[in-house]
Amino acid sequence: MREPRLYIVGPDEILKGVATDIYFLRTKRILEAKNLCDLRVRYELHTHGFPKGYEWAVFAGLEEALALLQGRRVDVYALPEGTLFRSEQPLMVLEGPICEIVTLETALLGLLRFATSVATKAARIKKLARDKQVLFFGLRAHHPALQVSLDRAAYIGGADAISGALSEEYLGLVPKGTMPHALIIAFGSPVDAWKAYDEVMPPDVPRIALCDTFYDERYESLLAAQSLGKKLVAVRLDTPRSRRGSMRKIVEEVRWTLDLHGYRNVKIVVSGGIGERAVAELRDVADYFGVGTSIAFPPSVDISMDIVEVFRDGRWVPVSKRGKLPGMKQLYRCKPIYEDYVVPWGTEAPRCRDDSEPRPMLTKFIENGRLIRELPSLEEIRRYVLSQLSEMPEPEPLD
Repeated sequence: MREPRLYIVGPDEILKGVATDIYFLRTKRILEAKNLCDLRVRYELHTHGFPKGYEWAVFAGLEEALALLQGRRVDVYALPEGTLFRSEQPLMVLEGPICEIVTLETALLGLLRFATSVATKAARIKKLARDKQVLFFGLRAHHPALQVSLDRAAYIGGADAISGALSEEYLGLVPKGTMPHALIIAFGSPVDAWKAYDEVMPPDVPRIALCDTFYDERYESLLAAQSLGKKLVAVRLDTPRSRRGSMRKIVEEVRWTLDLHGYRNVKIVVSGGIGERAVAELRDVADYFGVGTSIAFPPSVDISMDIVEVFRDGRWVPVSKRGKLPGMKQLYRCKPIYEDYVVPWGTEAPRCRDDSEPRPMLTKFIENGRLIRELPSLEEIRRYVLSQLSEMPEPEPLD
């Protein structure tokens, strides 16, 4: 009898370049046979079109990409991680012998597309939530091998907290969470479950009661407040779609009832199928949003990777496939961030409309395989994203 297994690609396979599409391995074999492996090229990573309704995206996954690329005979230029960008803009340039790069395309694009798509969706929801907190609860939507990367991307995009237990070890983020319905069902009584939670959990864990298991949300919320008193920080409403009707009306009814009985201090967390439209609709009546699948499975920000220059006869020659602009490019940014210019690399920088100097955004991170820039902390990246979000108009809610 065959034993079951976990189908997980390990870090060593990714770093060796064998976690790739077969045609890249075949390409490398042909290049080796024809003595073309040392041909120096410049690959550009960019987007050509966003998901419908998107005006910008958040560049994420750079640290993992650099981990993949360091130690190789390559130079790497990139936008700082967390940069908001628009379609048709260069995100990264890889320069080096073609065989040093060619088998890495699959893994590199996977790292960047995954993180960028998740971070972008988290940023959109955070922008729509305004001053309300967003808690990311989406780990169950993906393969468990992706948990830490998923939490990292969501946090970079603006989620105020994550739930993954391992993210404290890997990222230094203290996970947040409440309780599952399974706990309440196991006790057979919401009150018994809430009190057991209070008795067992350490004092630094907030007392947030799940209030929709057996009875009406209004009734359970008041019951939780009466049972835990001043210890109760919030109630969580995770009402399934089949029982909702108007979620806004449910939240308003719970808020009214808690206030009426003197529990104005008790906050309301709304979770369960929350997306952009729900956040926009409920942000003035709810205090926190628990968002899962909407962030974990966002529309894909499609990043491409193409050769744009080849070194021949002692000089760099611009070249690309049809539909792509040849030549290495620089992205210049003025303030505010929606005044951007893309120009050929090495040409004179344009002037901003206010006559100020624009900032070159693509900077060198790796030189001949060696990391030459200090990488920002996770908190620094997140603050960078939030500072840019403050300058952007609120997106039209999409889901």
